Amino acid sequence: MVLLFFILLYPFFYFFSRKESRYPQFNRARKLWAFITSALSGVFYRYKFESNIDWSKTYIVCSNHASILDVSAISLMMKNSFFFLGKDELLSNPVMAFFFKTIDIPIKRDSKISAYKAFKKSSERLESGMSLVIFPEGLIGNEYPPKLHEFKNGPFKLAINHKIQILPVTIINNWRLLWDDGKINGFKPGLSKVYVHKPIDCSIFNEQDEETLKDLVYQKIAAKLDYKL
Repeated sequence: MVLLFFILLYPFFYFFSRKESRYPQFNRARKLWAFITSALSGVFYRYKFESNIDWSKTYIVCSNHASILDVSAISLMMKNSFFFLGKDELLSNPVMAFFFKTIDIPIKRDSKISAYKAFKKSSERLESGMSLVIFPEGLIGNEYPPKLHEFKNGPFKLAINHKIQILPVTIINNWRLLWDDGKINGFKPGLSKVYVHKPIDCSIFNEQDEETLKDLVYQKIAAKLDYKL
C-alpha cells in the first residue's frame, strides 16, 4: 500500500523535488501520502501539545524512535517546511532513497567527512527557514518493549550554534502498533499517541552547555513515554 500510493504520487514528488523553492509543496505531498497510507491501514494520530507552537519559526525537532510509523507521525504534526536527517542505510530502500536524495539529508555516522557535509547542509537548510527533524538516538533498538537510547550530540550542537529552538516530541505507543525490529514484525490498527513538549529556547546555551541541553531534551522525552494520552 505504501509503495502503491508512492507510485501514484510520484509525478508530484518528482516535480516538487526538482527545486528547493518547491519543498513546501513537496512536504504537503509527503503529508498527504502519510495520511492516506496510515488511514487505509487503520492508523490515526492524536497529538497533545504542552503549549501553542508558533509554526512561523524554525525548529529542530527531536523525537524518540521505535517504529517506521514515527516518520508519518512527525510529518503530519509539522505545519511548516521541514526535512529529515537520517542514517545513510535508508538509501538502500528505493522509496526512502528518493527522499534522501532530494529533500532529506543522509548521514554516515562513522564517517567524519559525511557527518561534516550533512551538518553543513543542515545548517544551510535551517538558515533558509526549514525545520530539521531528527531522531537523536540514531537507531531503532531491538528490545521489546523499546528503551530510550543515548542521544547523539549533533542536533544540540546545531541548536546552540544557530540559536534555534528545540521541539522535543515523545511518540508514546507507535511501537505497539508497528513493531520494528529490522524485519517489521507485528502490525495492528489503532491510535498513535504523540506528546509535543514546549519548545526549548537554545539562545541561553553556549558550546559548553551541549551535554546539559542534550540531557534536558532526553529527560523531557523520557518523562512522557508512559503518558496516558
